[in-house]
Amino acid sequence: MLPYLDVQHLTKSFGALTLFRDISFSIGEGQKVGLIAKNGTGKSTLLSILAGKEGYDAGDIVFRRDLKIGFLEQSPTFDPEETVLDACFNHHGEEEKVLKAKQVLTQLKISNLQQPMGQLSGGQQKRVALANVLLTEPDLIILDEPTNHLDLEMIEWLEGYLQRGNRTLLMVTHDRFFLDRVCSVILELDDHTIYTYRGNYAYYLEKRQERIDNRRAEIARANNLYRTELEWMRRMPQARGHKAKYREDAFYELEKVAKQRLEERQLRLKSSNIYIGSKIFECQYISKKFTQNDGHEVTILKDFYYNFSRFEKMGIVGNNGTGKSTFIKMLLGEVPVDEGHIIIGDTVKFGYFSQEGLQFNEQQKVIDIVRDIAEYVELGGGKKLSASQLLQYFLFTPEQQYNYVYKLSGGERRKLYLCTVLMRNPNFLVLDEPTNDLDIVTLQILEEYLQDFPGCVIVVSHDRYFMDKVVDHLLVFKGNGVIKDFPGNYTQYREWEKTHPQPLPGKEGSEYSRGGKQSKYSQGEKAEDGPSTPLPRREGQGGGSPRKLSYKEKREMEQLEKDIAALEAEKKQIEDALCGGTTSVDEITAMSKRLPLLNDELDEKSMRWLELSEIEA
Repeated sequence: MLPYLDVQHLTKSFGALTLFRDISFSIGEGQKVGLIAKNGTGKSTLLSILAGKEGYDAGDIVFRRDLKIGFLEQSPTFDPEETVLDACFNHHGEEEKVLKAKQVLTQLKISNLQQPMGQLSGGQQKRVALANVLLTEPDLIILDEPTNHLDLEMIEWLEGYLQRGNRTLLMVTHDRFFLDRVCSVILELDDHTIYTYRGNYAYYLEKRQERIDNRRAEIARANNLYRTELEWMRRMPQARGHKAKYREDAFYELEKVAKQRLEERQLRLKSSNIYIGSKIFECQYISKKFTQNDGHEVTILKDFYYNFSRFEKMGIVGNNGTGKSTFIKMLLGEVPVDEGHIIIGDTVKFGYFSQEGLQFNEQQKVIDIVRDIAEYVELGGGKKLSASQLLQYFLFTPEQQYNYVYKLSGGERRKLYLCTVLMRNPNFLVLDEPTNDLDIVTLQILEEYLQDFPGCVIVVSHDRYFMDKVVDHLLVFKGNGVIKDFPGNYTQYREWEKTHPQPLPGKEGSEYSRGGKQSKYSQGEKAEDGPSTPLPRREGQGGGSPRKLSYKEKREMEQLEKDIAALEAEKKQIEDALCGGTTSVDEITAMSKRLPLLNDELDEKSMRWLELSEIEA
């Protein structure tokens, strides 16, 4: 059987910059492929070429006949006047498709389907674009950083969605948990060529290390031979006759290999002069609320107490809109608290990496951006690290250091911004979503840096793998002022949550609740009221022939559609009544109690309908 996609001898350059040369690979039906590469080496360009959005210099790209492709770009664009639902697809009154759109968009936290796209944030538009790709049910799904702008709950839902069925997938993502759980093939774009690893991310790490070790051995052998040949080359010209010309040519090829610089030889940073006192910061029963545009009041923190320990490495996780970034800005004094106090120690020197911090002079050189902050970082003991050495540590080659900022990719700009934060030599790093758009090699370097960092660290991130590597303590923002205080990393928290339905005992003044709810039908997850119920196998999953809905399941699906419509009508009625201004206090109290129960029931039934629709698809 022909592959879905066959790429042969593909080459792409931008002027003198070659992104990849003569690369070949194929993707078969049902394969889930992850593409890994360093920033600026052509990942997004390759996806755009395959999606027909961009041209190439040489080679052949062959798709199976009549193949339907769905492509999620990093920065999708929409007509600002069209509604969310129209941006997903022109439904032509097909109620089942509209219902499915509602379920997918609900999982992606998009609730108003009639809202104009121009009113949505960039992250919300990316989520609508993702829904569009999933709902059009393409034969080949191409995704560029699909987990950006998703919170942990959405990421885990998307994992399950893509794992199910016989979908064919090619994606770029820095989320290594996602790669490990979803992908069965890894393509690595490195040094203008491509390597194929037929396994998940863990398998790729093992085999990549073998490849690097073999290359190291080859370079070591080349160095030994190089020294011998160098002596021969230095002899008088008459000692080398024309018959030895082949040996001279071989020497120059050998010299190229021997002088290669491996990324693994990067220096390790040890900022041993960093000092931070025993008093770091203390949140003394702080509270914070916001009033939204619709008049609803949102509680971020309520009587929250926390005393941060010396050298603590804390992770902050939670769904979008629960107040993670606001908490960071209150700590840094950028947003005032409503009640309580935040006391900062005298020796604390913050280094803040924010989501909005990418502001550079496009016509300035990379090295000058960093040198404008400092020429050197003092390491103590008379040692210091230059601006160029710091950039080299984060994989900016000498040539790239003297490039202008406008030539950098999005990921390279994020790396440069990170370098400007570190160059200020802080003793307390506050990193708000530092992993977005960084390549995996850079993430590994940043993980190593933070593990060795002799100060304090707070990281806000949806990257579960990164959090597991870096932090030893979590604050879990659950919304409505509820915060869980957990002594461990993200994976440990998730394991704990599965086996402990009761509230987590914690520090005075904090509030706790049951962990994030899940449908009792969710595949591979433990439900709140019993064990998981795995979905029946479908074609491509193995273990049997293609399966259709049973009579009982069809009736269940029909009933779910009626129930969902009724629940949505009741929800709208309650919301209208709460905003109407004519409802009595007793009625408001009763409705306020009913609304969260209604939302829970609606979510559960919607998830079940979506899972049944996947069997029928």
